[in-house]
Amino acid sequence: MKSGLLSNTALQKNLEGYVGFANLPNQVYRKSVKRGFEFTLMVVGESGLGKSTLINSLFLTELYSPEYPGPSHRIKKTVQLQVEQSKVLVKEGGVHLLLTIVDTPGFGDAVDNSNCWQPVIDYIDSKFEDYLNAESRVNRRQMPDSRVQCCLYFIAPSGHGLKPLDIEFMKRLHEKIMKEIHEHKIKIYEFPETDDEEEMKMVRRIKDRLPLAVVGSNTIIEVNGKKV
Repeated sequence: MKSGLLSNTALQKNLEGYVGFANLPNQVYRKSVKRGFEFTLMVVGESGLGKSTLINSLFLTELYSPEYPGPSHRIKKTVQLQVEQSKVLVKEGGVHLLLTIVDTPGFGDAVDNSNCWQPVIDYIDSKFEDYLNAESRVNRRQMPDSRVQCCLYFIAPSGHGLKPLDIEFMKRLHEKIMKEIHEHKIKIYEFPETDDEEEMKMVRRIKDRLPLAVVGSNTIIEVNGKKV
């Protein structure tokens, strides 16, 4: 019987023929492009903060229009919080994106906003639970992923700081998200430290300006011959 030792040293070899694994990234890319992508975006905030305008400008299309108005304009008879979702297929360069927008019309518009964040939390939890249940099935080919992948929370630019509702909502959602991030040991982005003094000055300036404000526009104008 011959015995051998397994070495941890990795040798680098250039193949003289064609094996095929170098084409795997291209195959995955083509398969993904053919299948398309899904993305679920939740928008939360009081009426009149520009949620519809920002969504339209993010995706450069009229997702909200007079025929299908934004969440602030759809809630007329009651100010009770609703959680609604709408889907739109966006195409760019032959790539399809099935975009799901989750609206929360009525959020923060009631006289008593106690626990108005609960339907939002319940919705997020239910979608994660649906996905986990679908993952446990034998046939997982047609497994829709309706989990909320991003939540944009809009704050009124009143200059008076955060309202109690803003603080409570973000704390509730933050704890939920951070708990899962820590449980799964996911590293999230932090501004990097650098030895370059000039770069560190820029990083400090950015940190000092947090949270950042986003200005959205869906009107195209021409400035010095360039469309912006």
